[in-house]
Amino acid sequence: MKTQPKPSRKGAEEARQQPAILADAVAGRTTIIIRHGRAVAAVVPVADARASQPVSLQSLAGTGRGLWGRDSSKTLRKD
Repeated sequence: MKTQPKPSRKGAEEARQQPAILADAVAGRTTIIIRHGRAVAAVVPVADARASQPVSLQSLAGTGRGLWGRDSSKTLRKD
C-alpha cells in the first residue's frame, strides 16, 4: 500500500502567488489552503478526487417508510 505524503499547508495569499501548487497536484501532492487560520480548500490530484466521490443515497430511498407512523407531524408533536 502506497503511503500518501503529508499535505502541505499554504495561506490563501501565498497559494495565489504560487502556480507550483498545480504542479504539486500533478505530481501527486495535496495542498491545503488556509484562510484566517482555518482550512478552506484543498488542491488535490485528480485521481484522489475521483476516488473520494460521494456514494449515491438513492439505494436508501424509502428505507425509513413507516418509521414515524402515518402522520409524522403528529408523532413529532407528542410530548
